[in-house]
Amino acid sequence: MTTDFDHAAETVRRYDRDRYLCALLAPEAHRPALMALYAFNAEIARVRDVVSEPLPGEVRLQWWRDLLEGTEHGAAASNPVANALLRTIESYNLPRQGLIAMTEARIFDLYNDPMPRLNDLEGYAGETVSGLIQLACLVLNQGVDPKTSTAAGHAGVAYALTGLMRALPFHASRRQMFLPGDVCERHALDLETVFQGETTSQLKAVLREMRDHARHHLKRVRGEASNVPESCGNAFLPLVLVEPYLKRLEKEALDPLKQVVELSQLKAQWLLWRGSRRPLTRL
Repeated sequence: MTTDFDHAAETVRRYDRDRYLCALLAPEAHRPALMALYAFNAEIARVRDVVSEPLPGEVRLQWWRDLLEGTEHGAAASNPVANALLRTIESYNLPRQGLIAMTEARIFDLYNDPMPRLNDLEGYAGETVSGLIQLACLVLNQGVDPKTSTAAGHAGVAYALTGLMRALPFHASRRQMFLPGDVCERHALDLETVFQGETTSQLKAVLREMRDHARHHLKRVRGEASNVPESCGNAFLPLVLVEPYLKRLEKEALDPLKQVVELSQLKAQWLLWRGSRRPLTRL
């Protein structure tokens, strides 16, 4: 019989391949809880993809917030991801505020407002990706705070920036802009050229700076490696893929507005398997 956690794992497999592969390499006892967390993240991250207007998207995100605050008014029992998440929260005594912050940050996704500044983008990455890494650390450390917030903070920014650059063709096609305004202004990038699918020297300069910034945070994670308990390594395992993605993003022949950078599943599996024992030494 399919359980709520099985459904959560299938959701992650469909919508978040990298984290799915990482969770498969986690200790078996904690694997269902990680799948529940990653499924919740996948559900709120794809809200814009399943609604036609922002308001219904806000309603969906509010449903998750109500669920987490204990005031939900929908049929939570019929949502297997919600059930798996609530059981995970209870089993590991996870802080609900971090999950609520993730839902609130995703409201930005529903609109086409440009990301104002690099600091704002880092904050967005912190609420969405860094928060998820920190919650995964809590699961892997059996609910005890492992004091990994600094490493998780930098890790989330590095992973998020890389992912947003990979998704640039998709975001640009719907006039959604995550490249921060202050960086765009520094390189005189006209956003309309991005929305029109025109890869200019200004865009390449912006993306070069963003890759440098992702690598800066990756370096900071390496510097925190000694402070991360071995038990929490799997929470950082997705970062093993950041540098390979960045190297593909900087290839001269790549058109960043027309080609989505991917790694083959075989390549990703090999990199993750190789890095699964000591992920922070493979960054």
